Amino acid sequence: MGLKRRLECKITLERGKENNMYSVYLVKCSDDSLYCGMALDLEKRIAKHNDKSGARYTRSRLPVVLVYSEECITKSQALKREYAIKQLTREEKLKLIKVN
Repeated sequence: MGLKRRLECKITLERGKENNMYSVYLVKCSDDSLYCGMALDLEKRIAKHNDKSGARYTRSRLPVVLVYSEECITKSQALKREYAIKQLTREEKLKLIKVN
């Protein structure tokens, strides 16, 4: 990830943020697969995944556990970052998780 991306998206592992920042996140599913998404309220979104009202992909792979998140100032930045993460290989995603 380039320096510009690091400036745009502040990396965080905190939960329960009380601001209007968008979060880009990775969760690990029960089958050990990774799912990337974006949300305004990260805790609420993870809860939605785990109560089967989240993404179709995660519904049959419960429970999910948050393993990585980043904060982005705008929705546009978050969407771009989500897309960039989704383009990474599994190995690259695991490195991203370990680095942070």
